[in-house]
Amino acid sequence: MDLGQNQFNGQIPRSLVKCKMLEFLNLGNNQIEDTFPSWLGWLPELKVLILRHNGFHGVIGKPKFNEFREMRILDLSFNKFVGGLPSHHFQRWKAMQVVDLGKLNYLQANVSFQAPGNNWFTSFSYSMTMTKAGVETKYEKIQDFLVAIDLSSNRFEGRIPEDVRVLKAVQFLNLSNNLLSGQIPSALANLTQLQVMDLSQNKLNGEIPRELVQLTFLEFFNVSHNQLIGPIPQGKQFSTFQNNSFEGNPGLCGKPLSKECYPEGSSPTSPSMSKRDDGGDTWFEFGWKVIMLGYGSGLLNGLILGYLFNPMKSKLFVKFFGRKMQNRRRGRRN
Repeated sequence: MDLGQNQFNGQIPRSLVKCKMLEFLNLGNNQIEDTFPSWLGWLPELKVLILRHNGFHGVIGKPKFNEFREMRILDLSFNKFVGGLPSHHFQRWKAMQVVDLGKLNYLQANVSFQAPGNNWFTSFSYSMTMTKAGVETKYEKIQDFLVAIDLSSNRFEGRIPEDVRVLKAVQFLNLSNNLLSGQIPSALANLTQLQVMDLSQNKLNGEIPRELVQLTFLEFFNVSHNQLIGPIPQGKQFSTFQNNSFEGNPGLCGKPLSKECYPEGSSPTSPSMSKRDDGGDTWFEFGWKVIMLGYGSGLLNGLILGYLFNPMKSKLFVKFFGRKMQNRRRGRRN
């Protein structure tokens, strides 16, 4: 059922729960105002749910049953969802946990028509539009092993949960343009099928986990405009990413950025580093030390000599020792 690109408003009709064979539901690009329709999880065959560009809002609560077990593609982008990411649902999305590439098939509906003396068979391929690598992409056909989650452009907050590790079959993960904070979990390295990961436009901090270098299928990686620090992991797919994947993080350093990384405790503006550049600052500092040493010793010597050669002190010396010498001479004469 494809009802996208219309002007439907209000809530999703609850009568859809009766469509037990429904595999594909697209309500994107409408004006629907509703909370997350967890009750659609009762549909045992639902594989694709697209709710992008609507007015869905509120917190995605805990699941009440084993819902969305066959879900492979979930697009909730450009809505008004709040609260934490739906980590409690991750354990229930069983189809996203099993990597099964199999043969190249496409999601489609096989339809047959019967009439007196004639039977017609046809198939209808599902199509959709998703944001891939920052660009809206039209999929005329959907590969049946494609697994994608797009929760971008909402108001999700808090940490990216460690439970994300169970979604091993996910190929596209878009969490951009939210209010997510905390560190990027190294558990994302468990998603070995990832081709696209977009975490840009959030409030993530800390370092980029080095474990992410293990994602050998990763074609697009974006963590721009966060609060990340430290060196960018190097090697494998990370050597293919450009500056715009990391821009907007003043604390990041290393290739492909022009900002170099420096050993702990030093920086490009610290005296120890500036001395190593051309030696100029070293000699400058050494010269000042010599001058100050000479000045100090000269001052001390001057005070001592001044005291020794003080005219008043000389007169007292002569007067004192002169009297002693006179007394000795008188004693000899007597």
